[in-house]
Amino acid sequence: MSSFIVLGAQWGDEGKGKMTDFLAENADVVVRYQGGNNAGHTVVVGKNEYKLRLIPSGILYEDKLNVIGNGVVVDPKALFEEISYLEGLGAKVTPNNLVVSDRAQLIMPYHKVLDKLKEKSRGKNDIGTTGRGIGPCYTDKAERAGIRVCDLMHKETFREKLEYNVKAKNEYITKVLGGEALDFGAIYNEYMEIAKKLKPFVADISVRVYDAIKADKDVLFEGAQGMLLDVDYGTYPYVTSSNTVAGGVCTGAGIGPTMVQKAVGIAKAYTTRVGKGPFPTELEDETGDWIRDNGHEFGVNTGRARRCGWLDLVILKTSARINGLTSFAVTKIDTLAGLDKIKICVGYKFEDKVIDYFPASLEDLAKCEPIYEEFDGWDSKVADARSYEELPDNAKKYLDKIEKFTGVKISLISVGPRRDQTIVVSDI
Repeated sequence: MSSFIVLGAQWGDEGKGKMTDFLAENADVVVRYQGGNNAGHTVVVGKNEYKLRLIPSGILYEDKLNVIGNGVVVDPKALFEEISYLEGLGAKVTPNNLVVSDRAQLIMPYHKVLDKLKEKSRGKNDIGTTGRGIGPCYTDKAERAGIRVCDLMHKETFREKLEYNVKAKNEYITKVLGGEALDFGAIYNEYMEIAKKLKPFVADISVRVYDAIKADKDVLFEGAQGMLLDVDYGTYPYVTSSNTVAGGVCTGAGIGPTMVQKAVGIAKAYTTRVGKGPFPTELEDETGDWIRDNGHEFGVNTGRARRCGWLDLVILKTSARINGLTSFAVTKIDTLAGLDKIKICVGYKFEDKVIDYFPASLEDLAKCEPIYEEFDGWDSKVADARSYEELPDNAKKYLDKIEKFTGVKISLISVGPRRDQTIVVSDI
């Protein structure tokens, strides 16, 4: 048996889709345990590119079971749009290879309306939400007013909960946020049709995952976003609404902590983030623009340009501690090819001391000055390497610094977007 977590070790967009797809080849079950369709994963297979949002990255292997856990908030319309998209690219998506938790919360039309109106009302203090209803859905879950997948399977239960929610949300939407009221009947009829399509996919995923582990199957837990977007340990309030850290697996997939053996942190060879908030190593110059263009750093879902900066080992060390990482998978070292000099942040100067941890306060973080070590760069031949020995010496020195500073070994190295551009350094 092998059960392990693959998660983002930075602010998201680290290449989790590619790495999960690569590791899924040797897995039997792939589980998404948090987030929603606000998180895009890109997988490249041969000449084909697949952009995934809700469905786990193992879906491109027909013999894998893919699981959408109860920690995920599910927009059923988006789910079936994604299924149609994948089928249009030749992938098979059926209840045999995809199941959805009966305990997952449903994103409803009023969640999306609330998301956009509340973001607009924040003005210059906006968070940068995608407007897909993720936050309001998680809010309803915490308030115990949410509608779950299992509720949708019971017509009268769904009607009762929907009536209550539409009435309450319409009051807020019209009287506080100045929006237009939603029509209960239209939503009810639409979701009754959705229920018929969704029912074959619904399962108690805690049972399915537990049974798979007990049957000595290999189970991969796929995280969305990244550690610094975690609602507790991220750069709050510029975070998502779920626990993106490794601990989220237990509640988001319904299994105990003793059933997870390994945790792999996906880390870019540099740092990016989307939206507002402090970013100690950000490069607001030609080098930052060069990295963005060379790395195609634009959002899968939104198309928004990502902020780019040097690799921050303080972030990776923090991620290793919080997630109990057993190894790193480093991606996009090919993006940096062509730079003469490359810097790595090895600490923060904060007030009169040097720290190697990520502070909670954004005010404190904004005062942190990065302390850099400089490395010689490497050329584009790095993309041709298929073993660690074939990597340029300067790239090896760079990777060695990551291991020594964080105390965590590197198990995988990505030198390009394709599956075959992945170097296995050690078995995770």
